[in-house]
Amino acid sequence: MSLLKPLPFHQFFLLPFSSLTTTTLRWPGFDGLLRYLVILLLWSTFSEIHFIPSSSMYPTLRVADRVIIEKASYYFRSPVVNDIVTFRGPKQFGFREDDVIIKRIVAKSGDYVQVRHGSLYVNGIARNEDFIAERPTYTSNLTYVPEGHVYVLGDNRNKSYDSHVW
Repeated sequence: MSLLKPLPFHQFFLLPFSSLTTTTLRWPGFDGLLRYLVILLLWSTFSEIHFIPSSSMYPTLRVADRVIIEKASYYFRSPVVNDIVTFRGPKQFGFREDDVIIKRIVAKSGDYVQVRHGSLYVNGIARNEDFIAERPTYTSNLTYVPEGHVYVLGDNRNKSYDSHVW
């Protein structure tokens, strides 16, 4: 007497391929092609895939990481502090038109921002930032963030080309 019994699905796995009919294996047709095109259009409209070329966002994002950027949420809400955002680099600072920058929002319009004594101050209050690589070694002047703008910094503050330079 054998204690090993065949699986209950053994008959399915042993079916010869000749018994499959053409109705089970058919091309998706025009409906499938249309669905694929709609998904492709929505994907390209509401998301992008980007490669991280530098260490400016280290340790949150590492060099050579690939990220999928979701763009749909900003149609329904405004960016808030601590969001990681992508945007086109400012041309007046040497960026090409197709350069995409990724940084963290640290202040919104109407805020006053300053970096001093190794800390970021927003409206005179030091921010507790446990996501940065190291404390900034530079100082910046008190800066007012104009209406309709945000102030962005990289998580690797000492190796990031961001709003404290622009």
